[in-house]
Amino acid sequence: QVQLVESGAGGVQTGGSLRLSCTVSGDIYATNTMGWYRQVPGKQRELVAWITGGGTPTYTTVAQGRFTISRDFAKNTIYLQMDSLQPEDTGVYYCKADLLVTMSERREFWGQGTRVTVSS
Repeated sequence: QVQLVESGAGGVQTGGSLRLSCTVSGDIYATNTMGWYRQVPGKQRELVAWITGGGTPTYTTVAQGRFTISRDFAKNTIYLQMDSLQPEDTGVYYCKADLLVTMSERREFWGQGTRVTVSS
């Protein structure tokens, strides 16, 4: 069974850092784009950053300058390094992956969500 397993939840003070991880578990043919979304209180889920199957990162304004997305191809894992965290970054962070489950079957998967709390 293919699933995305997230880790790295935690609480930090303003200005602190956290690193989230998302690992593809199960047998797949290939991974394409993977990314991070978040849902902060009172807002809809929003895109934070994504990284292509070739390793090219792209950031939204949410992440620009503070967050870094990276990928370990050997481990089928992506990371989100979050620095200079602010209270408004508090929320649940979700990993999303575009996977080739088989050579001809392409599916999207979501992680279970990882809670990030930033206190002032």
